[in-house]
Amino acid sequence: MAEEWRENMKAVICLLAAVILAGCNLQEERKDSRLALMKTTNPEPIQIEKDGVSVEKIRGEVEEVKEIYDAAVVKGDHNILVAYKVRHLDRFRMKKIEKNLQDRLEKEYSKETFIVSSDYKIFLEAVRLREDIDAGKVNDKEADKRLHRIIKLKQELT
Repeated sequence: MAEEWRENMKAVICLLAAVILAGCNLQEERKDSRLALMKTTNPEPIQIEKDGVSVEKIRGEVEEVKEIYDAAVVKGDHNILVAYKVRHLDRFRMKKIEKNLQDRLEKEYSKETFIVSSDYKIFLEAVRLREDIDAGKVNDKEADKRLHRIIKLKQELT
């Protein structure tokens, strides 16, 4: 009886260890997106649609704004999403910063349509899209669909 109980306990311990190890593996997958709130992640810009203006150029323009310390740029077929984080002391002026950035980008790149957001959730979704593209989980068509969902989410939040 005691031997049977020991065998059952060994099986339960092995099962628990396997579940814990599998859970840890899932947590590692989105390391950048987990740290995005606490630190600067500087995600690489995403250029789904290859025609038109370079996303590197747009990102450089965004980084020139002194109040912004981290930005994610995603260029799709019709829209360019610019999600950014504002320095803590500048959070009181977020609406003004967003309007100035929107005006600056539209003036510089008049043929493009910009969606500008300081919302953390939008920034996080852009970082996750970058991670999924890097991991090969999404192709250009799926990435463009996700971009449109992120833009729709941004519009719902405002």
